[in-house]
Amino acid sequence: MRREKKERLKKMNRMRKGIYILPNLITSASLFCGFFALLRTLQEDFYTAAIFILASGLLDGMDGKIARYTNTTSRFGVEFDSLADVIAFCVAPGILVYAWALEPFGRMGWLAAFLFVVCGALRLARFNLQGSTVESRFFSGLPTPAAAGVIATGILVFYEVGDTGVSRHLTVLIVTYLLAFLMVSTFKYYGFKDIELFRRKPFRWLVIAILLLIVVAYEPEYTLFGLFFAYFISGPILTLVLLYRRRHPKPVIPEGKAA
Repeated sequence: MRREKKERLKKMNRMRKGIYILPNLITSASLFCGFFALLRTLQEDFYTAAIFILASGLLDGMDGKIARYTNTTSRFGVEFDSLADVIAFCVAPGILVYAWALEPFGRMGWLAAFLFVVCGALRLARFNLQGSTVESRFFSGLPTPAAAGVIATGILVFYEVGDTGVSRHLTVLIVTYLLAFLMVSTFKYYGFKDIELFRRKPFRWLVIAILLLIVVAYEPEYTLFGLFFAYFISGPILTLVLLYRRRHPKPVIPEGKAA
C-alpha cells in the first residue's frame, strides 16, 4: 500500500511540474481540424470537411512520433490524444457521413452514423487498455484514423467524378456499417511501427517514396482513396494469412539433413 501511495505521489508531482508543449500542441492542432470539419459539415461544405479530417490524421500521426523521438511522452499526452481522436476520427466523420449520405435512409442512416461513432470510441478505449500487451507490429481492429480516412477520401472521389452535394448511395450505408464492425473486430492490421524515418535505409526506399509522392500529387483523390481502401480490406486478408501460417507451420529441417 505504501509503495502504491508513493507511486501515485510521484505521478502527481510529475503532473504538477508541467506538460510537454510540442507534442500536445500538435494534438491540439489535430483536434482543431476535427472541430473545423464539424463546422464545415454543418455548413454543407463536405469537401472541405473531408480535407480537414485528412489533415487531422496527418497531425495525429506526427504527435506520437515526435513525442517518442524527443523523449517527451507522458500519460497526459496519451489521454489528450485519445480524447482528440474521438472528436476528429469518430464524431467528425460520423456527422459528416450522416449529413452527406445517410440522412435520406432515416433510422438506418443515423444508426449507422452512431454505430460508427461508438465503435470508434470503443476501439480507442480498447487500444489504451491493450496498448502494452498486443503485438507491436499489428493493430487489433481497424484504426480510427484509417476508418475516417476511408470516409473522407470517398467523399473526395465522389466530388471528383461530379457527384457533389448530398449523396444517396446505398454503398455508403453498407461501408459505414462495415467500418464500424472492423474497428471493434479482432482482425490484424499492420501498424507501420517498425518504419523508422530517421534511420538509414536502402536507397530504393527513397526512390519508392518519391514515386509515391508523385502519384499522390498527380491524382490525389483517387490515390489516397485507393491506399485507404486497400488498408481497409487488408485486415481480414492479413488475419487469414496469419491464421493459415499458424495452422500450417513450415517443417523444421535438421541441420544434418539439409541439402
